[in-house]
Amino acid sequence: MAKQAPSKPSHAKAGQSKKARLKKVPAKKPPPKPSNREPDREPRAQFAALPWRLTAEGEIEVLLITSRETRRWVIPKGWPIKGMSSAKSAAQEAFEEAGVRGKVAKGPVGAYAYDKRLKNGRLQHVRVAVFALQVESEAETYPELGQREKRWLPLAEAATLVAESELMVVLATFTP
Repeated sequence: MAKQAPSKPSHAKAGQSKKARLKKVPAKKPPPKPSNREPDREPRAQFAALPWRLTAEGEIEVLLITSRETRRWVIPKGWPIKGMSSAKSAAQEAFEEAGVRGKVAKGPVGAYAYDKRLKNGRLQHVRVAVFALQVESEAETYPELGQREKRWLPLAEAATLVAESELMVVLATFTP
């Protein structure tokens, strides 16, 4: 008996390669974009300065500023600045937002978290490392002059004005 050549499947077209005969699988759809109402899952880092000084009576005062959008009482903070350490980034934010310069601690004195509303309306979880800044001078002009209020306050009073509970603790327990 003579061997028969294997027959091609009935759906195969003459001259078509096996690869060409394989059924194309549609590509998976990309995941949906996050809702403007849902925060991103991963927190981003910001660095804050806690500007402080001693009064003539030897009491500690800290400088609070208002946020530009919601006018809440906060401390100067911002996103990391390329080429600067965390502490130097915090000190730069203190100058830009409040016009203060001084000696910044190398390590953080605390941290707190909050949800920031971005320009596109989305919420972003943010974890903020706080660096003490012993204020040595206040500038008459600085980049955000006129965009915020600022106020020197005793620690206990400052702690009652901020909205973030973890920042309240940082303020209430701060010692230089």
